[in-house]
Amino acid sequence: MNNPFPYSLDNKRYHTFNYYLKNKYDAKVAKVIIDGHFSCPNRDGKKGYGGCIYCSSKGSGDSNINIKEDVLTQYERNKKVMDRKWPNKLYIPYFQSFSNTYGPLGKIKDMLQPFINNDEVCEISIATRCDCLDEDIINYLDSLCDKKQIWLELGLQSSNDTTGELINRCYSFKDFCDALILLEKTRIKTCVHIINGLPYEDKEDMLKTIKDINEYKFNAIKIHMLHIIKDTKLAKLYVEKPFKILNKEEYVDIVVSQLELLKPEIIIERLTGDPIKDDLIEPKWLLNKTSVLNEIDKRMAKLNTYQGKKINED
Repeated sequence: MNNPFPYSLDNKRYHTFNYYLKNKYDAKVAKVIIDGHFSCPNRDGKKGYGGCIYCSSKGSGDSNINIKEDVLTQYERNKKVMDRKWPNKLYIPYFQSFSNTYGPLGKIKDMLQPFINNDEVCEISIATRCDCLDEDIINYLDSLCDKKQIWLELGLQSSNDTTGELINRCYSFKDFCDALILLEKTRIKTCVHIINGLPYEDKEDMLKTIKDINEYKFNAIKIHMLHIIKDTKLAKLYVEKPFKILNKEEYVDIVVSQLELLKPEIIIERLTGDPIKDDLIEPKWLLNKTSVLNEIDKRMAKLNTYQGKKINED
């Protein structure tokens, strides 16, 4: 049977990021990871709780190893690798590590200015937290949309506040939703991050997160599988109070069910993670990213399902 889902250029039955970029720019677009030299209020601010329990010492920016370099040097170095693979392309500088709006507005401007007038940069993506946004920051980022599309990537992980407390997130689901409501009034696009397999959550908890965020306006989502990294508080919890780790089949089943509930216009930027092998404790199956994505595709085809199919079902 032909693929019934319209937002795809291949066999995917969900709204791929590739589809969005190809239709908007008619060119190959690559994300370039950059460390913006920010920290996080959950590590060194008034909250000072040492970060979320799953987060590494690099603030989830483990693939970027030369963080002492200035942002433009990082950009030029990292994009050279992609230039060899895909010449003549556009780029999205992606400020990945920690919370890249946690600081004075002047520092945020210094981080972004080298890219605003760069013709090969089509969009800019900024990872941050909902509690690191104020009116001045939002207005500035919105003003940049005159020249570049600005994305804010916001970590939710789960809509369950009990889970939020366990993982040491330090803001509520309401706080997160309030930020989405503020951003809805701007031209800034938003990407929501969630994590499947968080300690003591079951499938219904994970599906409820999708149902809850469906009530708000956002543009994209990244779905991650929880992975336990060495030397994190999560690793210590796993030893002291073991919790269930999803196997690959369970994860695939949950992701497919989540996609069925997501609005079709929501862009799917990620459906699994990229842990570093030497740092990973569990689950080992996550190291084969291609296999995970292929199993998601096969299950959706077998069920003849697609993104948003069950959104209007009771």
